[in-house]
Amino acid sequence: MQSWSDTAVPSIPGQGPPLRLYDTADRQVRPVTPGSEAKMYVCGITPYDATHLGHAATYLTFDLVNRIWRDAGHDVHYVQNVTDVDDPLFERADRYGENWIDLGTREIQLFREDMEALRVLPPRDYVGAVESIDEVIELVEKLVASGAAYVVDDPEFPDVYFRADATTEFGYESGYDRATMDRFFAERGGDPERAGKHDPLDALLWRAHREGEPFWPSPFGPGRPGWHIECAAIALNRIGTGFDIQGGGSDLIFPHHEFSAAHGEAAVGGGRFARHYVHTGMIGLDGEKMSKSRGNLVFVSKLRLAGVDPAAIRLGLLSGHYRQDRAWTDEVLERATTRLALWRAAAALESATSADDVIVRLRQHIADDLDTPKALDALDAWASFAVERGGADTSAPAAFADAVDALLGVSLR
Repeated sequence: MQSWSDTAVPSIPGQGPPLRLYDTADRQVRPVTPGSEAKMYVCGITPYDATHLGHAATYLTFDLVNRIWRDAGHDVHYVQNVTDVDDPLFERADRYGENWIDLGTREIQLFREDMEALRVLPPRDYVGAVESIDEVIELVEKLVASGAAYVVDDPEFPDVYFRADATTEFGYESGYDRATMDRFFAERGGDPERAGKHDPLDALLWRAHREGEPFWPSPFGPGRPGWHIECAAIALNRIGTGFDIQGGGSDLIFPHHEFSAAHGEAAVGGGRFARHYVHTGMIGLDGEKMSKSRGNLVFVSKLRLAGVDPAAIRLGLLSGHYRQDRAWTDEVLERATTRLALWRAAAALESATSADDVIVRLRQHIADDLDTPKALDALDAWASFAVERGGADTSAPAAFADAVDALLGVSLR
């Protein structure tokens, strides 16, 4: 699948401290230690309405990771999927009387345009579930052969399920107790009441063909992939296991990330699927989580059509810490717009006080679990001083602009 266009990243002198991030599985902030190639997998959209600010906040978070790795000299191998065959897509297409393929194609293109506008660096591999069907089938075969999965005893719909007890460490990522797992499994796409399952928590790998649904041939009969297995297959075939970061929103911790990791671990015989599991907070509106079910989504494309500068959207989302659930309000956007104007005024000066110190602090704050609120405050202080008093270092505005561009993805020119 075609990704979106790349964005040039300025090179800035010096080097910052190593990146430290909160790991969901270990429940603490700890160093991220990639080799010369830094590997990251981030779950992509299900393309039935894109791109709302919750999506944007997630992809901006991992764009910061991408940028700080590049700043440190790593070659970044970033993989992202698109769940372009799944129940929510079919349901939305039926509601609109539209072909699910046409709906998905349109929303994926809109997502690309929004990512370009927000200056998110594109993944090296951008892979749809549909184009990875053969990979999924191969992985399901392997799991069935090893005993980690089974076919339900149902001659009409012989679905294939993954055993929740197939890996001895299942549950380590989320840390949830069984009652919490059961609740989230039922709320987030699971089917605990499916007859024939060994355990209500067992996760669907291959859904046998039902009338009206798309299907592909397989050794288990015609059907289509389950949700979690697509991410496991796509990641395994591009960056293997033990890669540096698996990322997504906090609503993916369970069941999606827990099961996709378990699928991968069962397939290779153990070892952590990812060395860091990193999750972003939810974006709210009017005191409620922003979600499709509540109908309170704010879309990047609609803000852009209303004339909002994408850089201000980016700054508004970065003004809160990535792990916090936080609100999007008119005041957030107003503050971001004012901040952007201040920074651009500072970057346009013919001379200003040296930017060396603020660039050091910018790197330090971003490397410290992506502490964007402190980073933005430091940049505000420098820009305010520069605009109010100026100085003698004629290279400072350019250095300031390059650092903001390279590390935060905000263009000031």
